[in-house]
Amino acid sequence: MGMTTIKGQKVDITKSNPGLSKITVELSWTANDGLDLDASAFLIGKSGKVNKEEDFIFYSNPRSTNGSVSLQTGSSERQRFDIDLMNVPLDVEKIAFTLTIYDAIARNHSFNRVSSLYLRILHPSTNTEIIQFPLDSFTIENAIVAGELYKHQGQWKFNAIGSGFHGGLAALCGNFGIEVSQEKTPESKAPEPNPAPKPEPVVSTSPPISITKIELKKKGEAISLKKTSANLGQLLVNLNWNKGTKQNTGFFGRSKGIDLDLGCLYELSDGYKGCIQALGGNLGDYRDFPYIALDGDDRTGTRSEGENLRINGNNVKEFERILIYAFIYEGVAKWAETDGVVTITQADNPAIEVKMDVHDPRKGVCAVAMIERHGDTFNIRRLVEYFSGHQEMDRYYGWNMRWTVGSK
Repeated sequence: MGMTTIKGQKVDITKSNPGLSKITVELSWTANDGLDLDASAFLIGKSGKVNKEEDFIFYSNPRSTNGSVSLQTGSSERQRFDIDLMNVPLDVEKIAFTLTIYDAIARNHSFNRVSSLYLRILHPSTNTEIIQFPLDSFTIENAIVAGELYKHQGQWKFNAIGSGFHGGLAALCGNFGIEVSQEKTPESKAPEPNPAPKPEPVVSTSPPISITKIELKKKGEAISLKKTSANLGQLLVNLNWNKGTKQNTGFFGRSKGIDLDLGCLYELSDGYKGCIQALGGNLGDYRDFPYIALDGDDRTGTRSEGENLRINGNNVKEFERILIYAFIYEGVAKWAETDGVVTITQADNPAIEVKMDVHDPRKGVCAVAMIERHGDTFNIRRLVEYFSGHQEMDRYYGWNMRWTVGSK
C-alpha cells in the first residue's frame, strides 16, 4: 500500500519517484440505491479556470486534445484516468479530479448515500499504489473536488482537497469556468434493457439553480463556495439570537439580558495572526489590512440585523483561515436560551447557516465555524465547540497568540 494522505496535505509525485512519467488516477466508491456517479477531470490554466471547453474530461469527452489525459470506462463504482505527465500542455498548471451524481438536482440525491470514497494514484504498468487518499464522509453535497495534480518547480505534486459543492454538475463546472445547462427531471418511463446514454452538458444561458439556504447540521460538515466571477466579493457573517431573551429588566429598567458577541481569529497567508472583536476595540478594516471588519456591537440583541463581520473576498489569497466565534461577555452562559445562529452569505452562493444548537452552560466561548482558503475560494466547516475562554480556544486551534484582559 502506498502513502496515505489526509485532507489538505500536499505530497510529491515525480520528485519522490524518479523516472515516473505516467500515472493512473483512480476514483472509487460504494453507492447505495443504485446511484450513478461520474468522475471528471478539469485541466486548469493560470487563471484557475479551464482554457477551453475541451479541457473538461468526462464521459462525453473522455480524452484531452493531445491525449495526455484520458478517462477509462471502468466499473460502476470505479473510474480511472490515465495521465501522461510529460505531455500535459504547458498552459495547464493543475488537473482537478471530481465526482458528481448523475441527475442529482432533479432526484434530490447527495453524497450521504455514498461511502468508502477513495482517490488513489497508481503506477500505470504495475498497478502499484503510490498514494491513497480516503475522503471524509459527505452529507448535503452532490459534487466533490477530490484532489488535484499540480506543477511546482518543474515537478508534479498531489493536493488532497476533499471539498464538496451543492448545486451538482452545474455548480462544479461553473467553479472551473464552464457554463452548462441545469439538470432537469427526466420523463417517467419503464427501465430499458440498454438505457440511453447520458446527455452531454451543453452551454446554456439558463439562470442558476435556486437554492436559498444550506444548513451545516453536523460537526465537521463543510461546503466550498462556488465562484462565478473573477472575485468572491463580500462575505457577510451574521450573528443573531432570540430577541425574547433580552427583554427581562432589572432596577430602573436596565437590561439584564445576555450580551452575545461576534468575533474571529484570522491567519493570513504570510503567517500573520490576529483577532477581530468589540472587546478590546479591534474592529478591523474591510478595504485595507486585515480585510475583515466588525460592524458595531449589539449589547442587547434588539437590533434586528444582529452583529456582522464583513470579509473582503476580493483579497481571498491574503487569507489562510478564519475562525468565527461567539462569546457571552457578561453573565451566565445560557446558550440554550439564545437560539444563536451564524449565517454566512455571499452573492453567488446560497446562505450557509450554522446553529448553535449544541450547548455547554459551563463555558462562555463558542467556536462556530472555520473558513479555510482553498485556492481562490473558501471552504466553510461547522465546529460548534465550547471553551472556557478565548485563550483556551486559541490554543486548541493553534493560533497561539498572547491574550490580555479587555473591556468595551
